[in-house]
Amino acid sequence: MKVDRDGYLLDLGDWNPTVAKSLARAEGIVLSDEHWAVIALLRSFHQETGISPSMRPLVKLVSQRLGAEKGTSLYLLRLFPGNAAKLAAKIAGLPRPTNCL
Repeated sequence: MKVDRDGYLLDLGDWNPTVAKSLARAEGIVLSDEHWAVIALLRSFHQETGISPSMRPLVKLVSQRLGAEKGTSLYLLRLFPGNAAKLAAKIAGLPRPTNCL
């Protein structure tokens, strides 16, 4: 598994659940079922669109597909601290979200 200087996979095909656990561990995160639900959603969305969503579209996507109670910035930041969209995409083995510095 090769990553760029920011820890994103260079080859998206290298991703699997074991790689996700390793990427999460490097960020100090132990993946729960809640994490896996967001990761699966992100991977599915990326497969459909080719896009890794930034925070606002991610919140909307989670709200639509996982429920309004989970479609909040606070919920996502609890799971993926700091920049939830970037961190979730990294662990999901996806490119850096567009519009994220």
